[in-house]
Amino acid sequence: SDRPYLPFQQWAMRAEGLRPSPLGILMHPQYGLWHAYRGALLFEVEIALHEPRGVIHLCDTCVDKPCLKSCPVNAYSADGFAHKTCLAHVRGQNGAPCRTGGCFDRNACPYGTAYRYPPQVQAFHMAAFAGL
Repeated sequence: SDRPYLPFQQWAMRAEGLRPSPLGILMHPQYGLWHAYRGALLFEVEIALHEPRGVIHLCDTCVDKPCLKSCPVNAYSADGFAHKTCLAHVRGQNGAPCRTGGCFDRNACPYGTAYRYPPQVQAFHMAAFAGL
């Protein structure tokens, strides 16, 4: 792309006080892992941001960490995301449940389940991820 990189995740962390989950997706105190940033406002002058206060990081209170235990190929671990492992699985013969139902680890998170994307939306994003 000819456009510059836009650091939406860093902006969200600064503006809302969010932190990444063990999956690397920002954890929102209400929506859990089920939110996205699709736009930003650009101002000609710098605007002072308030420091977010009292933001609860739900992952700190999650003892079982089901988000690290549900992937059929253990693509997420304390060491990070095994992108190639996940991609090979999603594209492969045994990856149909992931392609149609979304990421098992993301779906295993107990927070924000009321905001979970519908299966067809998750399938769309998995197909885009897999280049299908």
